Amino acid sequence: MDWGTELWDQYDIIEKHTQSGLELVEKYVKFVKERTEIEQNYAKQLRNLSKKYNLKRSGKDEPDSRFSSYQSFLEVLNEMNDYAGQRELIAENMMMNICIDLTKYLQELKQERKMYLMEAKRAQQSLESTYKQLDSSKKRFEREWREAERTAQYAEKTDQDINATKADVEKAKQQAHMRSHVAEECKNDYAAQLQKYNKEQNQFYFNDMPLIFNKLQDLDERRVRKLAQGYILFSDTEKHVMPIIGKCLEGITKAGTNVNERNDSMVVIEQNKSGFERPGDLEFEDYSQGINRASSDSSLGTPKGPMELLGRNRNKNFWLFSKKSKLSPSTLPPFSSPPAPSPANGPPSPKFGRDPLSYCLKEINKTVKPRISSFRTLRRSPTVTEDFAHLPPEQRRKRLQQKLEEICKELQKEVDQSEALGKMKDVYEKNPQMGDPASLASQISQTSQNIERLSGELNKYETWLAEAGGRGETLRYKSHAFNNNGAHDVLSPDGAHSDESTPDPSQAIYAEFDDDFEDEELTVPIGKCTAMYSFPGASEGTISMQEGEVLAVVEEDKGDGWTRVRRNNGDEGYIPSSYVTINLNK
Repeated sequence: MDWGTELWDQYDIIEKHTQSGLELVEKYVKFVKERTEIEQNYAKQLRNLSKKYNLKRSGKDEPDSRFSSYQSFLEVLNEMNDYAGQRELIAENMMMNICIDLTKYLQELKQERKMYLMEAKRAQQSLESTYKQLDSSKKRFEREWREAERTAQYAEKTDQDINATKADVEKAKQQAHMRSHVAEECKNDYAAQLQKYNKEQNQFYFNDMPLIFNKLQDLDERRVRKLAQGYILFSDTEKHVMPIIGKCLEGITKAGTNVNERNDSMVVIEQNKSGFERPGDLEFEDYSQGINRASSDSSLGTPKGPMELLGRNRNKNFWLFSKKSKLSPSTLPPFSSPPAPSPANGPPSPKFGRDPLSYCLKEINKTVKPRISSFRTLRRSPTVTEDFAHLPPEQRRKRLQQKLEEICKELQKEVDQSEALGKMKDVYEKNPQMGDPASLASQISQTSQNIERLSGELNKYETWLAEAGGRGETLRYKSHAFNNNGAHDVLSPDGAHSDESTPDPSQAIYAEFDDDFEDEELTVPIGKCTAMYSFPGASEGTISMQEGEVLAVVEEDKGDGWTRVRRNNGDEGYIPSSYVTINLNK
């Protein structure tokens, strides 16, 4: 069943229906656009929220960054940021695949519908024009036929009139005959016009209009099918990103399960452990027996525990259990000037009065109470020193070890650069066409100065670490820093520096490197390179290559312009990095 057959007389209905269908497409496009705006605003708000609460800006040195709960929160924020990206992707795909595509298709449908309606209008105008011609010929035929009848009646009447002359009768008959002939011609013209109109009407109602209606039906069905695809895309667009959104949500769940409250407690201990021993009990000193306060290590004026803990910091005015603002000379007599003891058998001091025990208790209250005020007074703001002596012992050792690690990394970097410059200088000396060795003098001198400076800092911090009780860690860092360069400082087994094994660091820069690979195991290649140009490899330490040859990359270019490579037969050496294209393994 089609519109051309069943709805042949419903032109207005079809026109209205197709128009409302196109309006529905426009309405759906507008709906999807508003949905994309909502998604974009939602994604923007999520990104702003993640950015607002992202604590990465405080830096990796933030103490809280080591807590699993802190790290998991950062993971939650990152996953929310990725989730926002997926919402943006939904909006983008909806805009591209639905709004833009449907809008373009809608314009095509409008043009096509307009063309079909114009064809229908032209066919209708043609039929109406034919009908007007038919009506005109019909009216002419009717008029001429009546005139012919009137003239025929007049001729007959004249023929019967006895008073009429023969000429009048003949004239009337000729007039009647002429009118009859004209009427017959009008009749034939009317018949022809009628036949033409019927043919065009038949063509109009059985061919032209049904064809146009069927085309409009096909257009409307395509419009409905495209709209249905838009409905499906509305769902599929979100379905396609649901797996990634699910991964984001799984990441948030994983971040929650990764929180380890026990480990966080251990981190708190590790970050804040002072290394002090708990203070011992205070002993009662019986002044009635004449005991010298200053001669006893556990006297009330010098509490054993805190002073033993802070013996090294006694000259830094650091007191574990006191607030600086609460101490006064009248409350705390200085330890260096204890009160003079009374004779063992001498008369009691007038201050004791009649109750020596009460006086002793009062002295205890005045001496001890101000010092043990609150645990809130544990944290002070001492002067920060280079050797971290302002920190508790445990924290000091950790900070010194961290500083040693940083210095070792910098020193190792300078040593590598020194070796590279030495190799480069040697190549330049043996191949002057590749460069001037004198141009490297400033860099070699600067690198030597840096090595000397860093070595001095390393020794200084090793000494401080040894004082803090970290001698074992010092040896470990020392050996780790120079495991690739035997030309620098080496520690003797007893931990002291050996004079025989400490040559001038600058000597390593000019050392020959022809035997660098003889005693080493084969290094695993980190990639491949293809030669763009031929290289003779005439100098020591280099290797020749031909254009197009493929070699294994053993060591990357460290900034000196040379790359270490190996052939399949095991030959190794350096080649100019600019002569090859390098592809490193991922």
